Amino acid sequence: MASLMIATALIVAAGKGQRAGGAVPKQFSTVAGKALLAHAVDAFIAHPDVDQIVIVIGTGQIDLCISALAGRTVDAIVEGGAERQDSVRNGLDAITGLGGCDHVLIHDAARPFLPAAVIDRLLDALKTSPGAVPALAITDTIAHGSDLLGSVVSRDGLFRIQTPQAAHYDAVMAAHRAWTGPAATDDAQMLRSAGFDVAMVAGDAELEKITQPADFARAEAMETTQMISRTGMGYDVHRFQTGQELWLCGIQIEHDRGLSGHSDADVALHALTDSLLGAIAAGDIGDHFPPSDPQWRGAASHQFLEYARDLVGAKGGIIDHVDLTLICEAPRIGPHREAMRHRIADLLRVSLASVSVKATTTERLGFTGRGEGIAAQAIATVRTPKVSNEEK
Repeated sequence: MASLMIATALIVAAGKGQRAGGAVPKQFSTVAGKALLAHAVDAFIAHPDVDQIVIVIGTGQIDLCISALAGRTVDAIVEGGAERQDSVRNGLDAITGLGGCDHVLIHDAARPFLPAAVIDRLLDALKTSPGAVPALAITDTIAHGSDLLGSVVSRDGLFRIQTPQAAHYDAVMAAHRAWTGPAATDDAQMLRSAGFDVAMVAGDAELEKITQPADFARAEAMETTQMISRTGMGYDVHRFQTGQELWLCGIQIEHDRGLSGHSDADVALHALTDSLLGAIAAGDIGDHFPPSDPQWRGAASHQFLEYARDLVGAKGGIIDHVDLTLICEAPRIGPHREAMRHRIADLLRVSLASVSVKATTTERLGFTGRGEGIAAQAIATVRTPKVSNEEK
């Protein structure tokens, strides 16, 4: 019986992305609420025939990478080199350290939208060829010239080569070892130089490379048309208890009593967590953090909110807005409102304008009116893909 082929995705994310502008390299910039790198990683995670994922980053970019991945698990993250081919080689060496593989798909993080059908076509081509690339025929008129239109170049036989560039692992390693020319722009070039055939398969317009600031606007517009807005609601109550610290919205409030609960009893963050989970139909906070589990005794509730945030991100969601109402007679929320908004915005990685915190009383009616505890209501508005991977 033939053994199963092992395929590894090698994502090159080591560039500086200077042409795209922005505060961070483009591979860590976001489109539709998710870093370009995360879009690429998700495409490979979702494909059943991809077994491993290795990411190559630039020097000093590990924190940016971890933040961009938002809890996603990959098999290795390694630093790249001075040129793209050096970065790819470092990634290939990391794959060797993982035990090697049969096939490798070398992909640029700057091409975040990778259809599964392209991966299918590449892996199928590797059954008969040691290398394969996705390509699109050039349809625009091509001309020589600078300020004035020059001579027109025939489009016959001209193609735009995209990534991933796929290869038998042994072949691409041999090609890298044998390369003696100037810095190579892609791996297919090196494979052909080493004598290996490289097949072309149909590429996809979604695989356009993001390079300039305008490319981000185009990609954002394309992605948001594929999303739908959903709303989740959360509600929580905790009673006051003498001798406890009072935590609300992730900050400690001076008060004569705190709230009683299995964790730090931050009623506000608990309601917000449930609202996010509700927006993606992922149950409630008790499903993910059971009160019966001793590991959550006294735990800081920001962990629960960050978990829900990452779960939204893993499903391709974008947190557009959260609205929180605290219901209590005391303490007064007004003096702490802005600090609360800032803390929630930091935890959710959204702008301050996307966070609303309000307070009200019940005119001394009910348990909150009697000063027995605090209640919180929260609503979260989240955009998610119209059809999630689980619903397909």
